Amino acid sequence: MKRITAVALTLVLVLTAAFALAEGASFKVGICNFVDDASLNQIVENIQARLAEIGAEKGVSFEILYDNCNADASVMQQIIANFFAEDADLLVGIATPVAMTMQAMTEENGVPVVFAAVSDPLSAGLVESLEAPGANITGTSDYLDTGAVLNLIFAADPDADLVGLLYDVGQDASATPIEHAKAELGARGVAYREYTGTTVAEVIQAADALIADGVDAVFTPTDNTIMTAELSIYEALAAAGIPHYTGADSFALNGAFLGYGVDYANLGRETGDMIADILVNGADPAATPVKTFDNGTATVNTETCSAIGLDFDTVSAAFAPYCTKVQPITTAESFGDLAK
Repeated sequence: MKRITAVALTLVLVLTAAFALAEGASFKVGICNFVDDASLNQIVENIQARLAEIGAEKGVSFEILYDNCNADASVMQQIIANFFAEDADLLVGIATPVAMTMQAMTEENGVPVVFAAVSDPLSAGLVESLEAPGANITGTSDYLDTGAVLNLIFAADPDADLVGLLYDVGQDASATPIEHAKAELGARGVAYREYTGTTVAEVIQAADALIADGVDAVFTPTDNTIMTAELSIYEALAAAGIPHYTGADSFALNGAFLGYGVDYANLGRETGDMIADILVNGADPAATPVKTFDNGTATVNTETCSAIGLDFDTVSAAFAPYCTKVQPITTAESFGDLAK
């Protein structure tokens, strides 16, 4: 009995010392964003906001080292190297390409990595399983239920018989949902055509081509290249009466007819919780499950809805059986602009 009491006392003393060490501690967090777009920027903003809250709650501080590689692989590598030079305690990779590069560059030094907005971490080879990542990396996934988005297309237009698939072939996040879309459309007996672009100029050309082909609707997954170009194509699509169904609410913010998927603000906050759990509480990334989210909210751009000749109340009623919520939004360059 005395031995058990002594062990218990020792454990209490160790935990007390650990708490005292954590309280007042300062951590450096290196965040690399893949590209400047509404979805990814929203994640970064909410990670920082959540870490500030946790810092105040726990009596610790988080120094944020932030940079954006603008989809340039060599710049991305230099940013990560700079984080190492600054002795970052943890790295955050926003989007699949950044996460994969961070994983490769931390193989030897073992610096913890938390990714955000990686649509398919298993296929990307980032983790061994969603439940047990198995190395120095874990994070949050914005996995898209492609079938759910296609259900919305046919709920609004049961007679749609030609769907355009607009995406960047170089985006890992698009590969799986595009294959799912092809399979789903094939099973429904609906024709589809693929339109691709790797730059804004190429996406504009692709949009012009699908308009000329007279597609009934367009599907885009959580593709950062198309997201970046959305403000440049949404007016042409609306003028042609073609609804653009996409994999994130930020597309709708930038003019697309509909965005369906995760709440990126919440994803950012959950990512912040993971970061703090690893740095403050000593959680092991290898044993920290990847966080996934319920893809149940349809965000409809009411301005675009009207421009393509649809009524918001009517489409909301049509979408309701396939969503947990249908919410309106209007066009802006960022979520912050909506408050102005």
